[in-house]
Amino acid sequence: KVDYDVCSNYGNWLYSAGIGNDPRENRRFNMIKQGLDYDGNGDYVRLWVPELQGIKGADIHTPWALSSAALSQAGVTLGETYPQPVVTAPEWSRHIHQRPGGSPHPRSSKRGPAQHKDRGIDFYFSRKKDA
Repeated sequence: KVDYDVCSNYGNWLYSAGIGNDPRENRRFNMIKQGLDYDGNGDYVRLWVPELQGIKGADIHTPWALSSAALSQAGVTLGETYPQPVVTAPEWSRHIHQRPGGSPHPRSSKRGPAQHKDRGIDFYFSRKKDA
């Protein structure tokens, strides 16, 4: 069963295209973040993009960022069995090596925005920031 709401779908496409009634400047739809937030394990992508079924977990959202060995193990050859990305937007870069829920990818040494996730809202409004 495919769940489909015509109005919601049309509105989401307009939002993704950067048109509509959202007053923010330079807003961009971040497909990587969206995938991690709503399809953390990649099950939805795996259902509709069978070429990527061999990629485990959230890595399915960024196959172009995987090593040659990981792609080979998954049976994916970029440019042959799955296309190279047409565009990689700069705002995607901070999400490429994250896991669902905002935690960094185990292979990444960078700490993502989730580094303060357990501190609560008071952390952001207090004067002392070294806690």
